[in-house]
Amino acid sequence: MSQLPLALSYFFHLIATVVWIGGLVTLTVFVWPETRRVLANNPAWFSLLTRIRKRFVPLTNFSLVLLVLTGFIQMSFDPNYDGTLTFDNEWSKVMLLKHLAIVGMVLCGLVLQYAVSPALERSSMQLERGKGDPAEWEKLRRREVRLTWLNVALGIAVLGFTAWATAL
Repeated sequence: MSQLPLALSYFFHLIATVVWIGGLVTLTVFVWPETRRVLANNPAWFSLLTRIRKRFVPLTNFSLVLLVLTGFIQMSFDPNYDGTLTFDNEWSKVMLLKHLAIVGMVLCGLVLQYAVSPALERSSMQLERGKGDPAEWEKLRRREVRLTWLNVALGIAVLGFTAWATAL
């Protein structure tokens, strides 16, 4: 493969990684704690978190598609790649660990996107109308936070496995 398409593949792969993992870290370390501190007892907090979630999810989904496409390109041209489900060198074993961490991230994302987030949005709307149960909302919010922190940890593992594989 010529250098330009491979370089473009790396470029878009890195951008998608920054959006996905960087976005998760930014939300969990900066946005959530500060919005909670400033708006904790304000009904606008529910709306703000819903709006942030709705803007972030499409970006992460698009990033995942980019990561898969560019990852296939990069892997197929890597001299350490010996074929699908062939784990006869250290690089392929590290890549297996990386991909297992990515699958974990995808599963966390699916649970968040299709189970926890819709329930949180329903609960938030009810609370904004004065009809919801704050304890239920808080339970869902804790579940969202736990799954997101797990996603962050898996994302850091992905970066660690990437560094390890690159060093080989």
